[in-house]
Amino acid sequence: MRIVPSPYAAGLARTPVVRHDTDVDGLRVAWWEYGEPGGGPTLLLVHGFRGDHHGLEPVVSYLPGVHVVAPDLPGFGSSAPLRGEHSIDGYAAWLGRFATAVGLAADVVVVGHSFGTIVAAKALADGFPASRAVLLNPIAAPALEGPNALGTRLSSLYFGLGAALPERIGNALLQSRIITRGAGAFLAKTKDPALRAWIHNQHDRYFSGYANRDVVVEAFRASVGHDITEWADRLALPVHLVAAEHDDITTVGAVRRLRTLLPDATMAVIPDVGHLVHYETPRAAAQQIAAVTGVDVA
Repeated sequence: MRIVPSPYAAGLARTPVVRHDTDVDGLRVAWWEYGEPGGGPTLLLVHGFRGDHHGLEPVVSYLPGVHVVAPDLPGFGSSAPLRGEHSIDGYAAWLGRFATAVGLAADVVVVGHSFGTIVAAKALADGFPASRAVLLNPIAAPALEGPNALGTRLSSLYFGLGAALPERIGNALLQSRIITRGAGAFLAKTKDPALRAWIHNQHDRYFSGYANRDVVVEAFRASVGHDITEWADRLALPVHLVAAEHDDITTVGAVRRLRTLLPDATMAVIPDVGHLVHYETPRAAAQQIAAVTGVDVA
């Protein structure tokens, strides 16, 4: 497959990175460690649906010297799937076990993007120890009530068909680059052709990196079946919500409503971008992390 050079490669090269493989409940978890533990906080990154740790690397590229832990969620990237259903409950419980297995301290800062914000919120509501959370493109309302409700219904039909067809045919449909390219083109707001080409290449390279059809179908159902408001009143720690002006998944208004439900929340809006802040405006996302953690931004 053709590889489009990352526009953020030079920044990422400033930070040393090491891959680790850790056993969590008898299952292999692949995770990447950027930087080294020091005087500042450790960030635990929770990536979005169908992606893996690569998705949030552009944000890491603007946080030189910050200690970052970034696992591939079970069943995606290089991590083994869960033994049970790939549900929000399953992922949230796993996140706590992973943190214990790799020795994360209670002052960790949890940073989630999109689907990762739901997983992170459920884990935190269930008692995951963290000092604060930063939620990028938070899923702040039911998917069928968002601005792309029609797209959600079409996606549900697509994943339903992929699950119903014979496995080889169904999986080929779910891995269709045409569908992936269409979704990426819809979500991307940048007019820069080079950046758009790189975004599409990232989706081509990583969006079909799931363990099997059951994983991606179950995770999709989890992604559209829940939102952060379900557990908002149980999130007692400081939460910083980072909305996007043109997000096609959750409106800025929905994020504002979520803020009122959280006991201790702040909010910012990144202008001129949609659901792909981690690809299109990673420096702005890093600045929001820095604003509430005191770390430096390149």
